Amino acid sequence: MKHPFLSLVGLAILSVLAAPALAAQNATVIEIASPVRNIMLQESVRVDGKVIYLGDIFSNAGDKGNIALAYAPKPGKRAVYDARWLSRVAKAYQLNWRPLGRRDQVVVQRTSSVVTQEEIAEQLREALADRGVDPDMEIHFSNRQLRLHIAGEGNGEIGFEDITYDRRNNRFSAIIHAPANDATAPRTRITGRLYATTEVPVAARRLLKGDIINKADLRWLRVRTSRLQTDTVSDLEDLVGKSPRRGIREGQPIRTSAIQDPILVEKGSLVTIILRARKMYLTAQGKAMQSGSDGDVIRIANTQSNHTIEAEVIGSGQVAVRQSSLLALN
Repeated sequence: MKHPFLSLVGLAILSVLAAPALAAQNATVIEIASPVRNIMLQESVRVDGKVIYLGDIFSNAGDKGNIALAYAPKPGKRAVYDARWLSRVAKAYQLNWRPLGRRDQVVVQRTSSVVTQEEIAEQLREALADRGVDPDMEIHFSNRQLRLHIAGEGNGEIGFEDITYDRRNNRFSAIIHAPANDATAPRTRITGRLYATTEVPVAARRLLKGDIINKADLRWLRVRTSRLQTDTVSDLEDLVGKSPRRGIREGQPIRTSAIQDPILVEKGSLVTIILRARKMYLTAQGKAMQSGSDGDVIRIANTQSNHTIEAEVIGSGQVAVRQSSLLALN
């Protein structure tokens, strides 16, 4: 089986040569003695360092557990060792172990800390800002699966090299590595594009038709400018006290066409008709033929005379008429 890491060709020879070759990795060389008993295979192994030792693969290996076998996979990656490879290792190091079948294997994974795409974007934004780029620009990576693995417990600080930015098309490229202070860390080339953004108020919860919007119902969200409609509301105060014409989803920018003044009089509802004049205050009952908000002039039918008048909405279930409409109240 071809293995992507340290090849064990001729393990009888490797027992003499492999350990000195890995001396730079601080591996301990153990002279082969009598067979070790009660050996058990570790089917799943996680290693922190750059080297896989015999004790990582086989338990109860005693002092032989410090013998270096192979280079560990890269952080976040894994290596699979099959039954044939394991059998040759056991024989070369005189371990009392044999595979039960061809399906015997060991999976070795290198532990790592993950630097997410969001964390990469945040640090890249700071690096570009040092070059005069607007820090509020939205970063879009060409590789949507981008993330970095750092060996062990890294701090997630990224090193940047060869950063370029083209202002004509807002495209960027850079070479990154982590941790930032590790000169031997693998280098990864990243490319992408920046987009202008605008901060707008959005719904902090789902808003239903008829709700009265207040500040607690809203939050700020930075949105790609090119995706905003021309009538998107950009001032929070323009939303407070308004009412949705229909349901508005959480996190959704709000358009002026989606809101209205609260409906104080519903079509078909009974209302109190009020006439105020000098030394006169008259009321009557009517039925709204239209819905209306504060200040709207709507048609009202007098429930007694069936006459229709126009009246101004002045409150919840209340409308006011002019003195010229007095006769219609009778």
